[in-house]
Amino acid sequence: MPLTKKFSTLYNDALIALAAASERPATVVNIDGRYAIRVDLEYNRHILATNSPRGLGDEPDASGSWWVRIMQTDDAGGDLVLTQAQKPWLIDAFDAAIDQLESDGHTIAADMDFGAIPHADERLSESDAGSSGASLS
Repeated sequence: MPLTKKFSTLYNDALIALAAASERPATVVNIDGRYAIRVDLEYNRHILATNSPRGLGDEPDASGSWWVRIMQTDDAGGDLVLTQAQKPWLIDAFDAAIDQLESDGHTIAADMDFGAIPHADERLSESDAGSSGASLS
């Protein structure tokens, strides 16, 4: 845990972006000496994002790729990778992982109504609809 603050500072933009995209808090965590950005979801699921296969690196922009994994914690406390995606941009990797989760059939029916993870483009279209220029004056 000694480098959690360092990585939180280095990856502040990524933390903000992933928190905004997932609509949940994002934090830097230490997993067996490797650091990752984590977002906790419902139903014992969480997202881990790194910019290298081994975890977060000392240079946020060095690798040019982001790895996003959606994990499920089992009853024994182990983590199962439900899906993963790698893209040059964090939010693209996030959206690709969500798409893969859905196409693999790993969504939970209750997610559709409560706590579903929206795609970045869905949030943009909702905000565009709210600012369509119609006024009530």
